[in-house]
Amino acid sequence: MLAIQCKMARAAIGWGVRDLAKEAGVSPDTIARLERGEELKASTIKAIRSALEAAGVQFIPENGGGAGVRLRSKEENYE
Repeated sequence: MLAIQCKMARAAIGWGVRDLAKEAGVSPDTIARLERGEELKASTIKAIRSALEAAGVQFIPENGGGAGVRLRSKEENYE
């Protein structure tokens, strides 16, 4: 997960830094460090990504068009 993907994901679901920190079980400073591009432990990034995915975010890999995020469709939420 790239720093920009974290920022885009939070914006898409309307979460602030504190909201994501609470859901991921990390400090708000940790979220800020990630979004500044600082390196974090893989387990910390996994916890943050998992919290965002649980909220409906899908991460799009860099596939020639650049990495990004999108929200799961309502149909996918019911599967």
